[in-house]
Amino acid sequence: MKEELRTLLLQKAVDGRITCAVARKIAEEAGIPYKEVGAAADELGIRIRDCQLGCF
Repeated sequence: MKEELRTLLLQKAVDGRITCAVARKIAEEAGIPYKEVGAAADELGIRIRDCQLGCF
C-alpha cells in the first residue's frame, strides 16, 4: 500500500504541492489515517497547502 500511496501523491502533486482536500480524499479513499498521508508526502518532499483542519 505504501508504494501505491507514494504513486498517488506523485500523480496528484503539482509543482511539488497538493491541497489539503486532495490529501484528505486520498486518505479517506485508501482507508488510512491522514497522518500516514502527511508522512508519505513529507518523505517525497511534497508540501500540503491550503490546509483547512490542521491535519497535516
